[in-house]
This record gives sequence, C-alpha cells and structure tokens, in this order.
Amino acid sequence: MIKLMNVSKEYDNGVKALSSINLEIHKGEFVFLVGSSGAGKSTLIKLLLKEEEPTDGSIYLKGMDITDVRDRRIPNIRRNIGVVFQDFRLLHNKTVYENVAFAMEILGTHPKEIRRRVPMILSMVDLSRKASHFPDQLSGGEHQRVSIARAIVNNPPVLIADEPTGNLDPETAWEIMKVLTDINNRGTTILMATHAKDIVDVMKKRVIAIENGVLVRDEEKGGYGREIQAH
Repeated sequence: MIKLMNVSKEYDNGVKALSSINLEIHKGEFVFLVGSSGAGKSTLIKLLLKEEEPTDGSIYLKGMDITDVRDRRIPNIRRNIGVVFQDFRLLHNKTVYENVAFAMEILGTHPKEIRRRVPMILSMVDLSRKASHFPDQLSGGEHQRVSIARAIVNNPPVLIADEPTGNLDPETAWEIMKVLTDINNRGTTILMATHAKDIVDVMKKRVIAIENGVLVRDEEKGGYGREIQAH
C-alpha cells in the first residue's frame, strides 16, 4: 500500500530530516509511527501527502510511483489518503454534517451520494445526534470524531492520523482509538504518528520508530520504547 525506497529529505538549510528510509506498509495494517519531536515523523507524513518532495529515493502508493509527478496529479494522489490532525481543523461556520459533506463537495460528488453517505459515516463515529451542531457546541472528543468522519467519508484506502489524541484527555483518547480500530477493521490502512506511550504499549500493533531521521526500529506487536522521550 505504501512503500519508501531509500528515501532521504534534506532541506535547503542543510538539515537532513530523513536518511535512507526503507519501509513498506501493507494493505489493512495499523502502524504506529513513534519518535521524539524533530525525529522526522512530520517530514515523512508530508512526503506521503506530497507537501514535500524527497531529496533522494522513491515513494509508492498503491503500487504507483508518486515520487515525481506533475502538480495536476497531486489532488488525485491525495484522494487516496484521509488525514486526521491533532488540532482538528474544522470549519467553525459549518455544522457537523456540513463539515463532513464539504469533504465530498470539493471533489464534485453528486448531492444524492452526499446525502446517502454522510449520515452513514456520522453514525459510524457516533455523531448522528450532533449532525446539526456547530464545532463550538462540541467536546474535544467530538471535534476529533468529526475530523475522522471527514477524513474517511470519501472512503480512502489509507488514513494518516497525526497525533490524533494529543489534545484529548486519556478517557477520550481511548474512545478515539476505538473509532480508529473500527475503521481499520473495515479494511482501511492506518498510519498513526503519536507520543502516546500508553496507547502504543497496550494496543501492540506494528511500531516504526524514527530517531534523527533514521528508521531505528520496525517491530510487529511492538511497544513505544523506553529510549524515546516525548517532548
């Protein structure tokens, strides 16, 4: 599903964010991406989203080389990846329903399909009763549920979650992890960058650790690792 071959990223100021990363994530996997702040996790995500380009190496998505493509192809590439952010990034002048529908509208989806799919997705994340609410009427956990619904409403094969529990209390964080697990069980490949040691240690999923731009550990049913300090 995702494959990186000898991928490196060096910025114009000489900072080398990633060094010779070789990594393959298969369809249907749930993978935690861990490492201290500045380790290179965000750079890796930006490369997958085509927000940055690698200095060296090749990146594949669904078997397609997306390393060096024309700008007009980038929107089509991004349709394969849903993204959930730590800070939610909701549109505060739109209701829950409208926030999720908007993700379909910008792709030109037929209104009938939007009316069919949005309620189904809201039900999946347990927000049916909040469809007409605005973001300022929601809790932090509900904000993240809307963000998740928006990320999956177009049924992308890959979901990238960038610190999705970072702004949530522990109980709410586990509720969000249950939602993500349900989505993964339906077949969506999930890559989650996180500092949440307790979540990683309990869930025992595949763990990829990056430190100083280098992939230092790739472990099935792994833990967070004592050597990593979240700061």
